[in-house]
Amino acid sequence: MKSFIKKYRLAIIGGIIGAAGGYAYYYFIGCSTGSCAITSKPINSTLYGSVMGTLLFSSFRKNSKKE
Repeated sequence: MKSFIKKYRLAIIGGIIGAAGGYAYYYFIGCSTGSCAITSKPINSTLYGSVMGTLLFSSFRKNSKKE
């Protein structure tokens, strides 16, 4: 388990930061009409933020080539 966390720590951190950012977007900006697909519910914006944060932070991972 520790090796998994160590290997994917940037993606995990990105997911946490993205989830917090997604919820903050819902809370502070949100959707006034309720018809927005992502920002109408807090779970949608939190999950979307988490996925985007994971993808963004995992792109900074160094590739280790084992020969």
